[in-house]
Amino acid sequence: MFTLGPLGFAAPAILTALVVLPVLWLILRAVPPAPIRQRFPGVALLLGLGEDETQSDRTPWWLLLLRVLAAALIILAFAGPVLNPQDKRAGSGPLLILADATWADARDWPRRLDRMEALAEEAGQAGRSVAVALSTDLPPDGPEFLASEAWASRLPGLSPSPWAPEPSALAEWAEAPEEAWETYWLSDGLAREGREDALQALERKGAVTVFESPRPIHALTPARFEDGLVKVDVLRAADGIEATVPVVARGLDPSGTERALARVEATFAPGDTRTEAALSLPAELRNRITRFEIEGARSAGAVALADDSLERREVALIDGSGAREGLELLSPLHYLQQALEPTADLLEGQLTDVIPANPDAIVLADVARLSPAEREALTGWVEGGGLLVRFAGPRLAASDVSRDEEDPLLPVRLRQGGRSVGGAMSWGEPRTLRPFPDGTPFAGLLVPDDVRVSAQVMAQPDPDLPERSIAALDDGTPLVTRKPLGDGQVVLFHVTANAEWSTLPLSGLFVQMLERLAVSTRPSMPDAEDMEGTVWTPEEVLDAFGTLQDAGTMPGIAGEDLVSARPGPDTPPGLYAGEDRQLALNVMAEGDTLAATDWPARIPVEGMSTEAETPLKGLALVLALLLLAVDVVASLLLTGRFGPRGAGRAAALVAGLVLASSLADPAMAQEPAPTPTSEVVLAHVITGDAQVDDTAQAGLRGLSDVLFARTSIEPAAPEAVDLEEDELAFYPFLYWPVSTAQEMPSADAYAKLNTYLRSGGMILFDTRDADLGSGETPEGRKLRQLAAPLDIPPIEPIPEDHVLTRTFYLLQDFPGRHLGRDVWVEASPADAERVDGMPFRNLNDGVTPVVIGGNDWAAAWATDPRGNAIFPVGRGYSGERQREIAYRFGVNLIMHVLTGNYKSDQVHVPALLDRLGQ
Repeated sequence: MFTLGPLGFAAPAILTALVVLPVLWLILRAVPPAPIRQRFPGVALLLGLGEDETQSDRTPWWLLLLRVLAAALIILAFAGPVLNPQDKRAGSGPLLILADATWADARDWPRRLDRMEALAEEAGQAGRSVAVALSTDLPPDGPEFLASEAWASRLPGLSPSPWAPEPSALAEWAEAPEEAWETYWLSDGLAREGREDALQALERKGAVTVFESPRPIHALTPARFEDGLVKVDVLRAADGIEATVPVVARGLDPSGTERALARVEATFAPGDTRTEAALSLPAELRNRITRFEIEGARSAGAVALADDSLERREVALIDGSGAREGLELLSPLHYLQQALEPTADLLEGQLTDVIPANPDAIVLADVARLSPAEREALTGWVEGGGLLVRFAGPRLAASDVSRDEEDPLLPVRLRQGGRSVGGAMSWGEPRTLRPFPDGTPFAGLLVPDDVRVSAQVMAQPDPDLPERSIAALDDGTPLVTRKPLGDGQVVLFHVTANAEWSTLPLSGLFVQMLERLAVSTRPSMPDAEDMEGTVWTPEEVLDAFGTLQDAGTMPGIAGEDLVSARPGPDTPPGLYAGEDRQLALNVMAEGDTLAATDWPARIPVEGMSTEAETPLKGLALVLALLLLAVDVVASLLLTGRFGPRGAGRAAALVAGLVLASSLADPAMAQEPAPTPTSEVVLAHVITGDAQVDDTAQAGLRGLSDVLFARTSIEPAAPEAVDLEEDELAFYPFLYWPVSTAQEMPSADAYAKLNTYLRSGGMILFDTRDADLGSGETPEGRKLRQLAAPLDIPPIEPIPEDHVLTRTFYLLQDFPGRHLGRDVWVEASPADAERVDGMPFRNLNDGVTPVVIGGNDWAAAWATDPRGNAIFPVGRGYSGERQREIAYRFGVNLIMHVLTGNYKSDQVHVPALLDRLGQ
């Protein structure tokens, strides 16, 4: 194919005919239009006269140009012009189209499908057999080479997986067959172990060409709680220029609707592939977070699910003094309870009773001495990873605990008697707190001016004291000390937990310090030893596009395996539930990195973009025809064939030819815009899921045909409605199939929807899951999110005497493709009463604004353009009967929308009773 910029020619040899255009110009110039011969009697008087000079008529230059252009267009048309011609690849033999199909491909998966389709079509034109394989789901028996037409229907059903392929699986798979082939590899752009081996195995089969998208790849690591901040690392595959990535924390608001609870921007410095996003959130808001995601990204790697590590902990409070009735404000636990109740579950009781419950933290308020059994149990609990927080008090100050030798359950040795104002070691006045230094858990917290300390227990000066001191008074004496003990840690506040020795428990700083110590935050993933013997069941799993889906009946996984598990077919990323908590398995683990693939120089690497070829032959011929038509009219006009009114007739003829040519060319014809106000039009809401939207369109087409055949309603063709752009007032009825892939409409769209519902419109929400009764399916949860901002009145399961049961047909069941569950409508008025002798209550004349169900009515109604049912319903006669009842329900719905509660009028009672056989 000869190309000239974006234009190509399938038969470039024909272009040589353009050289005859100058000759054609001369011929046309020498042959002017034939004159009209008119006989005039007086011409006899001129016979015999001659002229000294003669001048022949010439064709006007513009008419010559018109004819030459028409000839040139005809030549160009038969040369096969093509806009955006694609270079045909040389090659023969079988062709393997290999796609990585990982989570990194999900961000532009439609473009990858387009590229695979174009490659398969090009191979088919060359007579080559084609096999398509996904590295995350390799065919067990090797490549399946078929005619390219066989893959046309299969490609749309391919989808990526939210995990990476096994490192050695692709190389072993490619080595197995003995036949050779050429490979087109659609890479996700990420370097990973085993790629070089796989590339060498494929090269042994034949040439390899790689396709990669230039779009950046980003990912999130699991969120963690450090120093009072929620932190999540943002990764990118290629180090480059400075870039900013928006990170959103999503969770449920008080109404149960998922919303963006917080946003933060993570900035990559030039050359960096990792940066950190940190959010400072109150504990109540942090407990609501369910996921972090990169805004605008559409992949599982750009999502970090949040589990119990950010949620409430169990904290045991132990009081060493014993509470006195009526003196709650003096209780050592009062201020601790006030500080921890909003963010933690509190346990109280004896130490030997709470340790077996394995709380996340234990707080001892002025507990000096422990029994041997308590000491042994508490030490083992801390060494196993527990957090022990101790507060001083009169008992600890008066005891000899940790005096000569450091107590294992205290971070430092203590001095006898403590220190207080007016004592032997008194201060002149109460002390304030020193600003918290960097490198401590409290770094960055502001110290209020009104926090004063009047007494404390003193730490013995030891070499380890500066290292273990994490907060101090303004004179440098330690206020809070900490030391590790096994896998856990011990923290001591050198003041009381109440306001007896300081005003610290009265300030907001007290709550912040407890939070920084992670008293109200769970630890991250437990270790394998703690998880041994447990079974964790997947509740929700992530697909490659970052959408949570119900796990269904997936088997559980052993706890020790879950600790080290990486996402794969048997352990998909998602939320796993145990006996008392929930753990998240994310695509990226803590410490993971991303790196771009560095392909060898011998491997050609191309982009993912594809442009469709547009043949221009028809357009060129139409233009040539138009020019020839203008030439004919101009020639007739010049020769006077149209008479005195020739100009007007010529203009009319040219306009008619132009109109006929435009109608003959489908590319130039335009369909008139629909006028939905002229007749009844059924519409469905666009969800963004092509399969769901096509089914909804086909369903409304089938229902419209039934309405046309059986009722006086003659609907026009159904239409698709974009909630953001289209006016809803034209449509009396909207069918809204609930799809988990649909984005939440904007505030303006919801305003239009509420106006639509208040003005008499009806929306049929169809979850299509036959399980609306529980509402725990992904579609049911999505319905709650979509419907939350709508002004929907109270609803109830459709009662037996509702007008929908008799607007046209007498019905008591409302099946679609599914048979089950309730159908919900607006609740009947509380004062609606049944009149004696009447079969139904006297209701108002309103139309229920919403009908909610899950029976997949559109699939039961759906027909193709010839009127044939598309989807099966049930089996045999019972299935066809079910489809018939589904059609009748649809007819009743539309009748109800158009006539309201007309059939509730008592004048219809005799006819209805007669039909009921009473």
